[in-house]
Amino acid sequence: MPDVPYELLAGLAENPALPADLVDRLIAAPHHSYALARRPGLTEAQLAALIARRAYRVALNRHLPPQARHRLAAHPDPYVRVALVVSATDSDEDRELFERFAADPAPEVRKELAESDRTPADLRARLAADPDPEVRAALAQWWTAAPEPVRRALLTDPEGSVRAAACATYFRRLPHPVPPADLVPALLADPLTRAGAVAHCDPAATDLERLAADPDPDVRRVLAAHPGLPAHLRTRLAADPRALVRLAVLARPDTPDAERAVLHDSVTGPFEPPGEEVDEETAIELEIDHIGVGIELWMLQLPWVTADPLPHLDSPYPVFRRAAAASPDLPAEARARLLADPDNEVALAAARSSPDPIDPVTAERLDRGHRPVKRMRWRPADAFPLPVETLRRLATDPVPRMRQLALRDQELPADLLERLAADPEERVRRVAAAHPRLAPATLRALLDDPSPSVQRAAAANPALPADEIRARLDAAGL
Repeated sequence: MPDVPYELLAGLAENPALPADLVDRLIAAPHHSYALARRPGLTEAQLAALIARRAYRVALNRHLPPQARHRLAAHPDPYVRVALVVSATDSDEDRELFERFAADPAPEVRKELAESDRTPADLRARLAADPDPEVRAALAQWWTAAPEPVRRALLTDPEGSVRAAACATYFRRLPHPVPPADLVPALLADPLTRAGAVAHCDPAATDLERLAADPDPDVRRVLAAHPGLPAHLRTRLAADPRALVRLAVLARPDTPDAERAVLHDSVTGPFEPPGEEVDEETAIELEIDHIGVGIELWMLQLPWVTADPLPHLDSPYPVFRRAAAASPDLPAEARARLLADPDNEVALAAARSSPDPIDPVTAERLDRGHRPVKRMRWRPADAFPLPVETLRRLATDPVPRMRQLALRDQELPADLLERLAADPEERVRRVAAAHPRLAPATLRALLDDPSPSVQRAAAANPALPADEIRARLDAAGL
């Protein structure tokens, strides 16, 4: 009796056209209920069978009927109840679950409530007095729009980890909260909250010299961006050993051009190991800090450049040109220049802010040159769709990621579709396997592809004939 590959079975479980009798057969198969638990339209009997084996996965299903959700709310595994919070909606039935979970004995459940934007505000506010500091810290990080009494309670919490989460340099939601002015002095005095409070301090009433010499690089980094920073402290921080502190000085509007050039070279050039007088731990931190500049530069916002873009169109620094390109008020000539910028991120910013459609040649160039700093699925063609004639030409492009785009043509000619389904690159075949116009014979062949991910995509294709699925399950004794 042949085995059916796991990925193929997982694809079948995801297939929205899978007949009900085949759903039952897959549920009965051992170890293959993972994807089935997320399906909509499961019957009560199917849910009962899945809950007995994959209660956590079933609880993550956003399509569960209310009676199933309430049954799972009594499950002894707290992570099943956590999953119910994750998949909750704004319905009246889920309001009852939220009330129940606000008093749940497991802190993991209450922590998930604190993080969820779907938790009703009155119940969420109760968590500011939760007995577990991890729950309160989660609330501080995630509920940035909490009413002032809640923010005050978190900022003055007796537990340091909660105060640190409530007054941080990073939050899980935007906009970042602003601490009440009367609390800022105490927050500055507390090493756990100092970095988060620096941005909100009054320079006239604060010892900025002390902050500039603070041992915490986060304190110095935030101070380096403060609009009220005196020139002599700006110059001192421009020589800070930490690259992220120097980057903050580089991004200031009042940094002299000559100083900015030196700073840019220092943060984008190769890392220079410190001398032997620096201990090993600090040396490692300095190197990690320098590596982090790449991501920070990619994410850097320069609103003062975006507000007045024209002086920065020819900046030697791509991040400044990118900020200029983000302006929606660019003259046509300036926008055209930035759309043609050799730095793809600059051109992409100009395209995003353009009030006019982007021409196909530019749209293709943007996608071809896109190289994100972080792994992500988004690509420029998602925002600037390519016309059919371009997609069909790309079917024979030498670059695999460009050939993938051809498969966005829902009416792609059969010869091109068959060619891409047999492409030497796995990632191209994987996208081809999901195309709705694949011939049944081609889909059958892709079920036996050497790549598990291609098998899964083919099995999940609604065009896959049901008789082929039955034959595979029959052969495997499932």
